[in-house]
Amino acid sequence: MTQTQLTLYIIRLVLGGLATFFAILVWGKTRDSAWMCLIAGIVLEYCGTVYNMFLDFGVVFSSDLSVAGIPLTTILFTVVPPLFFILAFIMILIRKR
Repeated sequence: MTQTQLTLYIIRLVLGGLATFFAILVWGKTRDSAWMCLIAGIVLEYCGTVYNMFLDFGVVFSSDLSVAGIPLTTILFTVVPPLFFILAFIMILIRKR
C-alpha cells in the first residue's frame, strides 16, 4: 500500500466517520422513512469503506460466497447504499406530489 492510498483511506475514514456520527444523531431525532433510508445508506457506505480497508490490509478475507465471481460482501457494500439513497429520493418525490 502506498502513502497516497493510506492518506486517502485516512481521509475517507475521518470524513465518513463524521458523516456516520451525525447520521446516527439525526436517526434518533427523526421518524421519517426517507431520512431513515438516507441514514442507512450513509452507515452502510461507511461500513463498506472499513471493510475494504480491512481487505486491503489483510485483516479479513473475502467470503467464499460469490455471485458471478464477485464476493457477496463486496456486492452488498457496493450496491445496497445507493439503493437506499434511490429509495429515499423516491420517497421524497412521492411525498412532494
